[in-house]
Amino acid sequence: MENDNPLSRLPNPNRRQFLLRASSTVVAGVFAAYAPAQAAVEFTSPQPYKKESKMKGTKPSIVFCHGIWADGSCFSKVIPAFQAEGHQCIAAQYSLNTAADDVATVKRTLGRVSSPAILVGHSYGGSVITGAGTDDRVAGLVYIAAFAPDADETSQTQPSNFPKTDILSHIEVADGRIWLLPEGIDSFAGDLSEQEKKVVWATQCVPAPDLFEAKVGGTAWKSKPSWYIVAKNDRTVHPDCERFLAKRMGATTTETASSHVVMLSQPQVVIDVIRKAVKAAQGATAAA
Repeated sequence: MENDNPLSRLPNPNRRQFLLRASSTVVAGVFAAYAPAQAAVEFTSPQPYKKESKMKGTKPSIVFCHGIWADGSCFSKVIPAFQAEGHQCIAAQYSLNTAADDVATVKRTLGRVSSPAILVGHSYGGSVITGAGTDDRVAGLVYIAAFAPDADETSQTQPSNFPKTDILSHIEVADGRIWLLPEGIDSFAGDLSEQEKKVVWATQCVPAPDLFEAKVGGTAWKSKPSWYIVAKNDRTVHPDCERFLAKRMGATTTETASSHVVMLSQPQVVIDVIRKAVKAAQGATAAA
């Protein structure tokens, strides 16, 4: 098928040092498995994005935004290609508690890259990039079988106007979350290998029941160039809903014979579309 817990700001944004010490028997045991006790680990942050800079010659960054049931690891077949080409890549990992929190997480994640970014959203991640994509640091949007609500809509507004999909027969609401049942994996990722399907189900990230009922606070596709991948064999978001959303936003659209998880079943299609978005962003930067 897109609320806010601010992180503490750390001093010295260009060079941070964290002294990791084992402070209890449990922590010491875990830490010792990976590094000597009291080891100092040094992290270097990317240079902050500067709006006033034309960034000529700089490759766009790519920020990946997951949907429900498949977290940021679902882009594992796509990210390496762009890392090899010199792009900064990062997957925003958000809680799926509220749309506002998830949008805020993506905006914080934009602070971890140092060039204009292409936001890539899968399923509910499309709602997230629709809200977060109004940020000045965003150069383009790529939707993968994704929601793309208008200003007066929520994530569920348009899907509710199309026939119900198979996935809805294979979910359970329990303990404040919406869980995908094991028998529902074929409706979600039916064209993956049996082993891949087991891993996707086992690593599912589960949303709060009212996640789709909130507006996302922006409509980035009205102001940013957009690309859309329609999954023709989707049994989670109806393909006709995807086509409607792509047409409404005026996106450059690609259709492929895939389940809902296109980035896992047809990764090259996703790579090719993102490359088009990257090329367009580079052209726009060079012309500026």
